[in-house]
Amino acid sequence: MFPMARNALSHLRVQSIPQTMARQSHQKPAPDFHDKYGNAVLASGATFCIAVWAYTATQIGIERNLSPFGRVTPKEWRDQSSQLV
Repeated sequence: MFPMARNALSHLRVQSIPQTMARQSHQKPAPDFHDKYGNAVLASGATFCIAVWAYTATQIGIERNLSPFGRVTPKEWRDQSSQLV
């Protein structure tokens, strides 16, 4: 059991140095498209979406939460007792 544990420890020590080197060299050398333009694309898309919704909501004539008082006229009330006979 002892030789297997010693072998495992030596194996871990040998691999730790190359893994550390690989981790340090795995950084981006230069910014990519998302680093350069990501926030601008997101902001322009959000602005476009808000502009389209604002135009649509104001131009198609949606009336929201307006009271129907004064617009609804009730029908003439008829006496139901005369129709039952």
